[in-house]
Amino acid sequence: MAGSVPGGGRPLILTEDPLLLDDLLRLCAAAGADPHVHHAVPEPGGTADTGGAAEPGGTADTGGAAEPGGTAGSTGWESAPLVLVGDDAARRVRGAPRRAGVLLVGRDLDDPHVWQRAVEIGAEEVLRLPDAESRLVDRLADVVEGAGRPALAVGVIGGSGGAGASTLACALAVRAARAGERTILIDGDQLGGGMDVLLGGESAEGLRWPDFAASRGRVGAGALEESLPELHDLRVLSWDRGDRVVVPPAAIRSVVAAARRRGGVVVVDLPRRVDEAVAEVLAQLDLVLMVVPGELRSVAAAGRVAAGVRMVARDVRVVVRGRCAGGLDPESVAGLLGAPLAGEVPVEVGLPGRVAEGEPPGTQGRGALARFCDGFWQRALGSAQGVPA
Repeated sequence: MAGSVPGGGRPLILTEDPLLLDDLLRLCAAAGADPHVHHAVPEPGGTADTGGAAEPGGTADTGGAAEPGGTAGSTGWESAPLVLVGDDAARRVRGAPRRAGVLLVGRDLDDPHVWQRAVEIGAEEVLRLPDAESRLVDRLADVVEGAGRPALAVGVIGGSGGAGASTLACALAVRAARAGERTILIDGDQLGGGMDVLLGGESAEGLRWPDFAASRGRVGAGALEESLPELHDLRVLSWDRGDRVVVPPAAIRSVVAAARRRGGVVVVDLPRRVDEAVAEVLAQLDLVLMVVPGELRSVAAAGRVAAGVRMVARDVRVVVRGRCAGGLDPESVAGLLGAPLAGEVPVEVGLPGRVAEGEPPGTQGRGALARFCDGFWQRALGSAQGVPA
C-alpha cells in the first residue's frame, strides 16, 4: 500500500447507511475516537462534516465527484488517520487516490463481491460486523493513542535460583530511564519479592497487578502508564503484598500489549516456570535474557528452563553472572545452552547493602551492572532502529 497512515487527527466515516453508522459511532465511542462523518469523499475545505453525533442526511452528501483533501476544521480523504468506508459508499469512493488506512466495513457476512469492492478502493482490510468489532475498536484506539513504533520489550529470567534476574531487570529499567527512554518495568513473578520493593517504592501510590484481574479486552496504553507508580523516572507494574490474586492470561496479554504500544522500553522480570500466563508475556517479547551463574549445576538447571522458554520466545540469549568455575568460561556456558552470549555481569561489591538502604540496582553509573546495562541498551536500541550494533 502506498504511503503511510497519517498520525493524529480524527477518523473519517463514509456511509449513508443509518444502521451501519450507528454501529460505527458506537465503536468509535468505545475507542474514545471522535469521527468526522461524510456520505462520500469530502471536498477540500468543505463543511459537510456531520460530526460524530449527527444522523446521516441530505445536507451532508458532498457527491461522488468531490476532490480529496482537507483543511483546518475538516478531515479529508488524504489527511484522516483512518478511513472507514461503508459498503454502501464503496462506489462513491472509486477513483480516490490510493492511501493506507482505508477499511471497508459492512454488515453482510455472506456478500461474495466484497473483496472486489475492497480492491477497487484500495482497502487494506475488510471488516464485517459484528464479528470484527473488536478488531475495528483496536484500529480506532491506535489512532486515538497515536500508536507508532512499539516498545522494545526485553524479558529477564533466571536460569537457576538466586541467579540475580530481578536485580538485572531492575537495573536495565533504571538505566533505560536514565538514558531518556520511556520505560515500564513489569513484575512477572507473583511469588517474587516485588519489583516495587527493589525500587524502594512499595508504598507508592498506583495500581498493581490485582487491579487488572478483571480487565477485559483492550487496555488503554496512556491510561495504563498514568495509573502505575512512578519510581526513579520509570513506571512499574508490580504485585502487592495482599492475598494471592489470579490474573487471567487474557488480562496479562492485554496489559503487556498496552505497555508496548507506548513505545520506548518495556522490561519484564520473569519467573522460571512457564505456564499459560507467562507464555502470553513471552510471546510479546523481542528478546529474553537468561541469567546464569558460571558453574555447572546452574548451567544444568538453566538448560531445563531454556527448553520451556524456547517453546514460545523468539530470541533467547545468555548473560553469565559472576566468575566462571569448573573449567567453564562465558562462551562455553552459552554453548552448552545453545544460545548466543549477550555478555557477562561481574558480581558488584556492595550492591546488596546499597539495595537494603534503598538504592536500586543500576543506580551507580560507574558500577559493573550499570556498565553492562548501558552497553546492552546501546546495542539493542541501535539494532531496533536499524543502526548497526
